[in-house]
Amino acid sequence: MFQETPIFNRLVAERGDVPTQARAEADRVRHELSRVLPSAPWPGARPPQQPQLPGGNVSPGLL
Repeated sequence: MFQETPIFNRLVAERGDVPTQARAEADRVRHELSRVLPSAPWPGARPPQQPQLPGGNVSPGLL
């Protein structure tokens, strides 16, 4: 996105490509977590929807 601007080039030369480093670290952590917690939902993921029974969430055995 900012690769073509002089200020970005100067900052990369002085400090390194911090956005790329942060993205790589986030990918590494995500990979490690997927090995430890394979079924854990990721932030931003919607929880699975419960099927709706006719008449709401009343179990048929309770009618």
